[in-house]
Amino acid sequence: MTFDGKVFLPLLLLSSSLLSARAETPLPDAIAAPGEATVLTVHAEGAQIYECRAGADGKPAWAFREPIATLLVDGKTIGRHYSGPSWEHSDGSAVVGKAAGNAPGATPNDIPWLKLEVVAHRGSGILTAATTVQRINTIGGKLEGACDKAGAFKSAPYSADYVFLRKG
Repeated sequence: MTFDGKVFLPLLLLSSSLLSARAETPLPDAIAAPGEATVLTVHAEGAQIYECRAGADGKPAWAFREPIATLLVDGKTIGRHYSGPSWEHSDGSAVVGKAAGNAPGATPNDIPWLKLEVVAHRGSGILTAATTVQRINTIGGKLEGACDKAGAFKSAPYSADYVFLRKG
């Protein structure tokens, strides 16, 4: 088998330009943070926890209660995500966020992408400078429909990427 650079090089250039285009796809306006710089990007694996409660119509339905997730960088645990919503890094720094925008997930089963404003800091470390958190690339996590018993809990597995940003 011989190597034909005339075919290989154009394919290589095409594939790298497609990867670049995908990597540079802008985020939806509702969760964009123009002018902010990335402090840290982590991958999260966990569950969205739901509780059976009476809905606005009085019928029982699943209502979001809290997230529980492990934060990972290069496959290694570096922190956790839990109610608040809060993110805690293993260096002792932590932030709490408040929803400021959302965009739909890629499929109907995916929780929305979010933009959260950091409203509280704890400790000192890598998250100390964070002013905004984005939740992107969500997979799973949605739970809808009727439930049988008020007070019951159910979890829906999910994964997402969290991007911690700072102004300026």
